[in-house]
Amino acid sequence: MKERTLAILKPDCLEKKVQGKVIQQILDAGFDIKGMRLIHLSEDSAQNFYAIHKERPFYKDLVAYMISGPVVPLYLEKDNAVADFRKLIGATNPANAEEGTIRKLYAESIERNIVHGSDSDENASNEIAHFFNDTDIV
Repeated sequence: MKERTLAILKPDCLEKKVQGKVIQQILDAGFDIKGMRLIHLSEDSAQNFYAIHKERPFYKDLVAYMISGPVVPLYLEKDNAVADFRKLIGATNPANAEEGTIRKLYAESIERNIVHGSDSDENASNEIAHFFNDTDIV
């Protein structure tokens, strides 16, 4: 049975115009895209999505960054989806990311790191539900 995860191509990904390259890497890694949309997050939506980080010092900057431009949430499926996607995107800090990972190739900093990926199966389910409902899924 395939597992699922959520990816978000962040504002810097779209600013750099590398979303096509990132999506191709995702497909080449064997992920199926079950849902995808281009949206501009509202402040409320970004705050709710990142509520887990509300007490962290970077929370306000993260929310401001995520509403600074359009984003592309992607609902992905694959065997071992969460772990495989985390490996594909690399460490949050691109300086520590392995060669060939999405963040090593395209990210410029820990704050502007191109892509979000769910960190657990439980969070993947909650995050997917934030952006997609059953009628959105192919």
